[in-house]
Amino acid sequence: MEFERVAPVRAYERVVEQIEEAVVSGRLKAGERLPSERDLMTQFGVSRSTVREALRVLQAGDLVRSKPGDPRGPEILAASPAALKKSMHRLARADHLGLAELLQFRMVLDGSAHLLAARLRTEEHLRDLEKALDAMRRGAEESYATYSLADILFHEMIAKATGNALLVFSGEAVHNVFLELIEDRLEKARDRTELMHTWITHHAEVLDAIRDGDGARAARLAKQALYDNYAEYVPEGERGLLEALLEREDLG
Repeated sequence: MEFERVAPVRAYERVVEQIEEAVVSGRLKAGERLPSERDLMTQFGVSRSTVREALRVLQAGDLVRSKPGDPRGPEILAASPAALKKSMHRLARADHLGLAELLQFRMVLDGSAHLLAARLRTEEHLRDLEKALDAMRRGAEESYATYSLADILFHEMIAKATGNALLVFSGEAVHNVFLELIEDRLEKARDRTELMHTWITHHAEVLDAIRDGDGARAARLAKQALYDNYAEYVPEGERGLLEALLEREDLG
């Protein structure tokens, strides 16, 4: 494996870029090893500290497993759900990402997940959703923390019913960001228990749509509920991003 020499300014980033490109292109495969630190220094034309910084970045991104001084060289790791999940969590909390964009993304994500779940769900999926809904009902009588865990499980079960791991990880990352907004709504609510029961009614309607195989209705319910619950937190001038995803009769 041969690499090009790099410029000395922020050289570790160029090292990272070349190794990432080699992995993405398939020239480096999971389980293979990079050259030793000394060989990498020679190939890239950089210092040992630059090589080690590049390896630190690659290891933090779960692209390689590296031990200083290992004569076998860093090992290329296979793409993993854990790495994707970590990236999604960071992106969902990025300062430059506005709430309108995040909410719009969740509306797209949940709408698609609900539609697919209604079309692909099995009897086992339905049983898992029913158990989660029952847990939400019990949680509403006990505490918000208990209710919240069951709510998260309900959405996780919907995502799993799609059979798509990307929807599971993406949904979890984005859903966690909204927990603070949910807590804010409960803090302001005159009757927290009543509000939780309102949400439970919505989830029951979603389950009915999924059980009936009505993907369009399940998706519509998901998107409308997100808009109704969170649009107030979005500046009025940006709400068009959300309304574009609603059915015309729901804008009403």
